[in-house]
Amino acid sequence: MGLTVAEKIISKHITEGEITKSSPISIEIDQTLTQDATGTMAYLEFEAMGIPRVKTEVSVSYVDHNLLQSDFRNPDDHLFLQSIAKKYGIYFSKPGNGICHQVHLERFACPGKTLLGSDSHTPTCGGMGMIAMGAGGLDVAMAMAGIPFNLIMPKIIGVKLTSSLQPWVSARDVILELLRRLTVKGGVGKIFEYFGEGVKTLTVPERATICNLGAELGATTSIFPSDEMTKKFLVAQDREKDWQELIADNDAQYNEIIEIDLSQLEPLIACPSAPDKVQKVSDVAGQKVSQVIVGSCANSSYYDLAMVSNVLQGRSIHGDVSFEINPGSKQVLENLEENGLLKNLIKAGSRIHQSGCLGCIGMGQAPATDSISLRTVTRNFPGRSGTKNDQVYLCSPQTAVASALSGKITDPKDLGAMPEVELPEKFVINDNMIVPPSENADIKIIRGPNIKPLPEFDPLPEEITATVLLKVGDNITTDHIMPAGSHILPLRSNIPSISQYVFNSIDPEFPQKALAYTFVAILGGENYGQGSSREHAALAPRYLHVRIKIAKSFARIHKANLINFGIIPLTLSNPDDYDKIALNSTINIKNIRTLLLSGSNEVSVAVNETDHFTLNADFSERDRKILAAGGLLSWARLEIL
Repeated sequence: MGLTVAEKIISKHITEGEITKSSPISIEIDQTLTQDATGTMAYLEFEAMGIPRVKTEVSVSYVDHNLLQSDFRNPDDHLFLQSIAKKYGIYFSKPGNGICHQVHLERFACPGKTLLGSDSHTPTCGGMGMIAMGAGGLDVAMAMAGIPFNLIMPKIIGVKLTSSLQPWVSARDVILELLRRLTVKGGVGKIFEYFGEGVKTLTVPERATICNLGAELGATTSIFPSDEMTKKFLVAQDREKDWQELIADNDAQYNEIIEIDLSQLEPLIACPSAPDKVQKVSDVAGQKVSQVIVGSCANSSYYDLAMVSNVLQGRSIHGDVSFEINPGSKQVLENLEENGLLKNLIKAGSRIHQSGCLGCIGMGQAPATDSISLRTVTRNFPGRSGTKNDQVYLCSPQTAVASALSGKITDPKDLGAMPEVELPEKFVINDNMIVPPSENADIKIIRGPNIKPLPEFDPLPEEITATVLLKVGDNITTDHIMPAGSHILPLRSNIPSISQYVFNSIDPEFPQKALAYTFVAILGGENYGQGSSREHAALAPRYLHVRIKIAKSFARIHKANLINFGIIPLTLSNPDDYDKIALNSTINIKNIRTLLLSGSNEVSVAVNETDHFTLNADFSERDRKILAAGGLLSWARLEIL
């Protein structure tokens, strides 16, 4: 039997286990990336291992999240990251150079390689034919130390694309169609691999958009083959040497096949406040819009902004609309200028911001009260924009620019003929904002006063008695658990301070209450912890004495992060038991350490000393040892380092 693209890459990198669905595997990691919101903690963790230099082929530290410098904290972190990069053999992408996923796609991504990033949208580089996965910062630190990455072998879902996109329909609409069909839980435990004649019609930036937003399905990753279109992009980036053909065998078999006829798609839009609340643009058209943003790691490529520029030529933005452009990289901005496309954006009345994540993670660009904001960003979770009760819609650049011109949600097909966009045969290449690693290891690490040492955590005791201090529903996001935004993100290197914002939007008093208990438990519904890879959503709760999380199901990255910091993620054997466990209940688990280390898949818990429930302990042998040690770093110090 032949192999899929994903299986071919995994088979060349596997160090433990078998490529069998649901089997625990370990794979070698060729490349890593971090961004500044997660990178400060990842490098503190790497530093704590005592490894003199990274062992990956390429590791890159990007600054793209915490770009607002309203006080010393963000620039202090940037200096810390740059000095760490110099010392340990890491490339450093300076503030303003661009969003990690866009820059990595342009300058570092290689077909056939593995990439682990401390950002959930790392699968963007699947558009280049990589196995690219998001993970917590500690997992990335381990990969930089040469330790294989552990995961459960996902199902491989083949997405067969036929025909080609109609005018004004974009790659964004392909993934919105999948979100419409499958929801934000539909990709958990799966790799989405795209094949079929329709693939050949999509450029690498378009493929990257689809792979990027596969994260919103909860997918482990998404991947396209490496073909002539991939080669064309790499030639344009002056990186032809990195190309190799990588396509699925003719007799490759997928666990499931989903078919999408590209010619039948229409412009789609995700309504407030979830990426899977997808409707046709034509069905919600006519609503007044006050803000439109084109940017984020999903849609800020040269292709996207060139399309917007061509549409705006000779036109002006509607007087009631703030139209904002966040270029994905300095390269994108330089090439727009080189090809005469920047002037269209300026003349039309666009607000052009620096290359970075910005409004996508609530770092500025908050919308007005009771107004609609159309964005090409990745997520529209409630309040993520920085405005309470926001009304954020997610759409393609084509829909965004059409709406910015009309002042209301508009189907781009109403604009008439769609302009053509051609990618440059050769991009202007200027890497002067990427600082290469230093050969001199005698570098002094710069630490500002906001950078605090890693907390130390105790091993798992034999018995836990915890109080359920929070009970939440389905699809709780990492934004609910550990919010982002311009006020909180600068505290990412200071766990005592940032922990005071845990569950801020649900129960602002949670941190103070939690610290009064020895052990705290949290009860959740389905898909608990979806969204960002931010390990702070596990690390900060652990600092607040959270030791058990019980849910109907967990999102992949968050479950891994909980284990990494010694919080036990248990699932309800009977989902109906969720209604039987009340807020402020006392949960007692005896012999928990022995049960985990013995390999037991079930844990019996007593609730209020009267009711007894069975919980699933679905862990690998390695997970169990990590939990017993109190976390991944403690385990690694004992077993590996």
